[in-house]
Amino acid sequence: MSKGQVFALPSYEEIPHAEHSQTLKWVLEVCQHQQERIVLLEEMVAQLKDEIAILKGEKPRPRIQPSTLTKDTPTGEGSPRRVRGGDPGKEPKELEIHETHLLEPEQIPVGSVFKGYEDYFVQGLRIRLHNTRYRRARYETPTGETLLGELPVAVRGSHFDAELRSYILLQYYQQHVSQPLILKHLWDFGVQISSGHLNRLLTEGHEAFHTEKAELLRVGLAVSAYIHVDDTAARHQGQNGYCTHIGNELFAWFASTESKSRINFLELLRAGQTDYVIDAAARAYMHHQQMPHAQLRLFGEDRTWAEQVGWEAHLHTLGMTNERHRRIATEGALVASLLTHGVSPKLVILSDDAGQFNVAGFLHALCWIHAERTIHTLLPFSDANRAAQAAVRDQIWRFYQDLKAFKRTPGEDTKRTLGERFDAIFTQTTCFQTLNLALQRLHANKEELLLVLERPDIPLHNNLSENDIRDYVKKRKISATTRSEAGRAARDTFLSLKKTCQKLGLSFWHYLRDRLARTNLLPPLPTLIRTAAQPP
Repeated sequence: MSKGQVFALPSYEEIPHAEHSQTLKWVLEVCQHQQERIVLLEEMVAQLKDEIAILKGEKPRPRIQPSTLTKDTPTGEGSPRRVRGGDPGKEPKELEIHETHLLEPEQIPVGSVFKGYEDYFVQGLRIRLHNTRYRRARYETPTGETLLGELPVAVRGSHFDAELRSYILLQYYQQHVSQPLILKHLWDFGVQISSGHLNRLLTEGHEAFHTEKAELLRVGLAVSAYIHVDDTAARHQGQNGYCTHIGNELFAWFASTESKSRINFLELLRAGQTDYVIDAAARAYMHHQQMPHAQLRLFGEDRTWAEQVGWEAHLHTLGMTNERHRRIATEGALVASLLTHGVSPKLVILSDDAGQFNVAGFLHALCWIHAERTIHTLLPFSDANRAAQAAVRDQIWRFYQDLKAFKRTPGEDTKRTLGERFDAIFTQTTCFQTLNLALQRLHANKEELLLVLERPDIPLHNNLSENDIRDYVKKRKISATTRSEAGRAARDTFLSLKKTCQKLGLSFWHYLRDRLARTNLLPPLPTLIRTAAQPP
């Protein structure tokens, strides 16, 4: 049926009795087709309404997920019990006792025999205002100098103790409580603090934290065989930007910038290094990116530039004005810089197929969940198309399960068989032309989707990165844009430290108290990462 076609339906009396069955079948086909058109048009109208709302500065319709409360939950004797307040499947930890009270019965009959104690545990918190006055003795020496009693290390430079500052940072960066609510909370406790001072406690004076965060990436890249990467929107000072996540099971590292280009990604991977290097690796990258031979010959000599200013001046001296050529040369110099500083060329970068993360000189793997999503999101318009889509999806998920089995027990024969099955799945021709095109696109990514056959140690999906970056999205929804460079750096730093603490099994609250009180009883996080990376 063509678009806009109208059927002239005969009346019931005009249809011969013998043709009722065939007519009913035809009517049902028409109704099904019209229903599919209606669903498609309703979705199109809803999308257009959302776009109009955004253009008018309004909010689009909310995406409400279906409730999970109605899902069946396992019950009965065989179902696992969950301890309230604890993680499922874990035994409760032994409680640390801070206070013990001995309780005797009110009346003990004569002749009673003492049989020990029956323990009854009560968990609680003590949250109350605790102000301290330090009276610093002042002396004047015979030479006229003034001597003062030394303040404890934990309170030097601040009129708020380490416990309170840790609580503020925990509420803002882990619990995602907004600044106005934290301020009201502190006032209710009786803390005398202004909104400006609260903002400074959250964003300023955290150089030691920034230093530890920067070291996370250096050590993480040094001890890791692969990394997950992803990015999300991050507005700063009213301008659109991006937050990039780099990490794996050992660490998480976040950085917000104005760009999401490949140059930006390579600069982030340098973890604070500023040099640009031209050597064989840089020239190999330029050749791979199809740099013209005339321009490639300009970089025949091995050289190093300490900073971006010197590198940009060199490109100007060479007369390189073409934007594409300058970009390829800069990317090559950054790749060579990374390799010079010890980043392994065997490092696998696992992404969702965003182009900036596919860097020649390193290995690149694709997420199977994102790959299958291109098949899942297709919209079929007939039973045959739906059947073809379902069949292909079933083949892909069966293949995915076999890849998981291969990771556990790799073998050359299985490896060869999986490669052949990949070709069979993604080169087949179905009755659904859009599906055929999607399969062709995925087959073109065979090397990146099947890198796991060469490296069984790498994951098959990029869910870790998406889960990690979800915390940044939560913070963005609550606190919106950052307004200062200090605020942006603090958000990236404390999110990186918090997620890394979680991965290392370390309490973020204990970490903050240790660092702010300057007791330094907890080892540096990079040291813990190195320890966790060592084989058992």
